[in-house]
Amino acid sequence: MNFKKLDKISTMSERKVRVRFAPSPTGALHIGGVRTALYNYLFARQHGGDLIFRIEDTDSNRFVPGAEEYIIESFKWLGIKFDEGVSFGGNYGPYRQSERRDIYKKYVQVLLDNGKAYIAFDTPEELDAKRKEIPNFQYDASTRTSMRNSLTMSKEEVDQLIAEGKQYVVRFKIEPNEDVHVHDLIRGEVVINSSILDDKVLYKSADELPTYHLANIVDDHLMEVSHVIRGEEWLPSAPLHVLLYRAFGWEDTMPQFAHLPLLLKPDGNGKLSKRDGDRLGFPVFPLEWHDPKTGEVSSGYRESGYLPEAVINFLALLGWNPGNDQEIMSMDELIKLFDLHRCSKAGAKFDYEKGKWFNHEYILMKSDEEIATLFMPILREHGIEAPMETVVTVVGLMKGRVSFIKELWDTCKFFFVAPTEYDEKTVKKRWKEDSAERMTELADLLESLDDFSLAHQEEVVMKWIEDKGYHLGKYHERFPSDVGRRRKRAAHVRHLCRIGQRRNRKTYAPCDRSA
Repeated sequence: MNFKKLDKISTMSERKVRVRFAPSPTGALHIGGVRTALYNYLFARQHGGDLIFRIEDTDSNRFVPGAEEYIIESFKWLGIKFDEGVSFGGNYGPYRQSERRDIYKKYVQVLLDNGKAYIAFDTPEELDAKRKEIPNFQYDASTRTSMRNSLTMSKEEVDQLIAEGKQYVVRFKIEPNEDVHVHDLIRGEVVINSSILDDKVLYKSADELPTYHLANIVDDHLMEVSHVIRGEEWLPSAPLHVLLYRAFGWEDTMPQFAHLPLLLKPDGNGKLSKRDGDRLGFPVFPLEWHDPKTGEVSSGYRESGYLPEAVINFLALLGWNPGNDQEIMSMDELIKLFDLHRCSKAGAKFDYEKGKWFNHEYILMKSDEEIATLFMPILREHGIEAPMETVVTVVGLMKGRVSFIKELWDTCKFFFVAPTEYDEKTVKKRWKEDSAERMTELADLLESLDDFSLAHQEEVVMKWIEDKGYHLGKYHERFPSDVGRRRKRAAHVRHLCRIGQRRNRKTYAPCDRSA
């Protein structure tokens, strides 16, 4: 392929922006597909256009029950909203390809009538024999005249075979030695010679359904799609699609193409797969997926504790950048800043650790009340019924230490349950002969307080440290090994205030003088 740079997108005012996301219901939605849908969504919203949700179920053998519902639920969770399509309605339906058989038959006949396609009766056995006979066999202009098709058979013979119910396919007739130009908004102008293309199958009589190549061209045209934004894996098919538009006489309304870079394995060697997630411990699906055929359960971003806003922000920057150092962007900001020209041509490494960082940042940005609401079910799972006010306060103190809501339990359970064991390494390093006596003395002091407010508690404890001549730094070092095995120097007195007077007595109960 040859590449030449394109300078600009044609004026949006010339035609309403209409883009589509068209998955196949063959299983769980890969995170790469989510990114493709996101880029289509951002582009449509930025230009005041429409996003269409279409189901491409022409391959009936690969259909998986529940996959369509799973895909719709995934986008609902992520906040990617469609304007029309399957389950959303619209004026260009039906939007499920299996319901458009008669439409496709009509356009298959148009190609046949105009000599742009032909009927082929070659059996799988005959094709296998030809592959053994001819190295690197390809069904094209150089071989089609030696095959069983309507180009080598009489009309009467063709009609008779069809009347007898013989299975056939319709192939696109590609003329050789023609340079085909694909104008790509990301990669520039792609030029490929038609001689390397085979006569693709467009329609199969066995199930009376078209292949992807015909169906997506007909659907995009009839649904007035203005831009096709899809993965790089479809770039080799783009010249065929251009030729199909030309064969139908639709070249003037052909959509503009943009082929997005691949999502790569974390090490950059190859396309990201489910195996990579299984091996390294991160999800590659938006939601948990239960395979109805194998019973296998695959993890999802939602069930793993990711916030949808974090997933969106993370994915947006895999293959695109806003042109500055900004990393945290809301959906509205992404819509404003998104530009196809800033998409990379090279594949994007899937840095799953960066995904965790985004989740941490979005936890910090959420209000304590929101995080407390999300944390409440986890507390109940551990048998804790706590006032919302208390949970909000605890979350406010501790959310900066976690990347996931579920991690809050291990981080701050000592606020709700007195510790029964201590970190051996910390005890060995920090705990001295007089530590138990001093901690018990502190517990007695705290229990005697009538005013357990933060200000009063801090005043009393600091005076106690000063009066006793204790070194403040050493006191801080010992304290974390008591409370929940935390070794970070947080505002310890503030923690005591939040835990509460009775909880402190329970916390220090194990610190008897024999410790």
